[in-house]
Amino acid sequence: MAIAPGRPVSLWPAAHAADARRPRSLQTKIGASDTVCARRAGYLLHGRTPTDSGEKRKAILGTWLHEGALDAVRNEYGWIIERRVEDDTIRGHIDAVQLDGHTAARLPKRLRPSLPAEEVTVEDVKTKSPFQWDSILRHGASEAEVRQVLLYADLLRTEGFADIGGQRQLARLGPLPVGRVRFRFLNRDSGEDHVQEMPFHAEQARGARWWVEQVRAAETPEDLPRTFPGPGLSAICDNCPFKTACWGPAVAGRRPQSMLIHDDAEREQALAEYVDVSEQIKPLKDRLKVLRARLDGSEEGVYGANELSWSGGNPAKVDDVDAMVALFKQAGLRVPMTLDTAAMKAQLTAAGLPVPVRLDHERRTAVSINVTVRKKP
Repeated sequence: MAIAPGRPVSLWPAAHAADARRPRSLQTKIGASDTVCARRAGYLLHGRTPTDSGEKRKAILGTWLHEGALDAVRNEYGWIIERRVEDDTIRGHIDAVQLDGHTAARLPKRLRPSLPAEEVTVEDVKTKSPFQWDSILRHGASEAEVRQVLLYADLLRTEGFADIGGQRQLARLGPLPVGRVRFRFLNRDSGEDHVQEMPFHAEQARGARWWVEQVRAAETPEDLPRTFPGPGLSAICDNCPFKTACWGPAVAGRRPQSMLIHDDAEREQALAEYVDVSEQIKPLKDRLKVLRARLDGSEEGVYGANELSWSGGNPAKVDDVDAMVALFKQAGLRVPMTLDTAAMKAQLTAAGLPVPVRLDHERRTAVSINVTVRKKP
């Protein structure tokens, strides 16, 4: 009879191993999904070895959700999902393509969508955390995300589907007249979705192509600019596989960005800009304080395009000294003659005992204002 281990086996080692075997993880040719940052794209293009593993669990969860959603639309609507497009300089996998009726009629019936689109549409599915959701609703896709989907659409427009196993019938269609691109954002917490659409214009795609050409023209990755502000200031940099290659090893007590200042002249320039930006921000901060004061006490609810809610204002948690003394006696610990809360808490923690707290209804936590985009009906 098998004996169960003391602790259940974690699924994450298996998930990380499977993620490492994905074709995208082994890709050395620059891909549309690699165009988030110029320097990172340069490291990939030059075949540099990653220096950091990064935190991948959130990304893997997003991949699982992403794959489940795409499988569902393929089975229900007959969308074409996860198909490769490429040319001599770039390649990628399009999340979903919806064919128009004229193009779909050129395929065998088994490959036709159940409901054709009005025009050939390239769709990219993105999963987002709750913390990113309000920004998505207000501002939509980022510049890097738009560049990625434009490259997908332009490859489909100029080359068609790649002529590889599993998509030969699609490749025979040749270049397709892409008319629209679409983002479908999925909230990883609530399951809410948000769709952003835009017409496809070849002129915009040329701008995305130019970006790739600049990366390819660089002699070394270090000749390319950093697109994001660096570790500690950007989640993309925090989880980048080339973080150390780009910013150097971590130095205790110093932020990575400090490496960007080389002499007193650059320090003087940065300090002058710091003062200038502070002066520009101050009136805005003052105005926010006034507006926050005006809204104080307002009922939660929807007002125009925004939804107002409040958090905080709860009884504060404080150390329960009487309960600490009782716990000391119960555990056989010596109660100090002069009650030192910090020392008692440290002793309880060292003994593996919980530190008791109580709610002080005379003291309240700070009240915070929360303003989010009004939810769709």
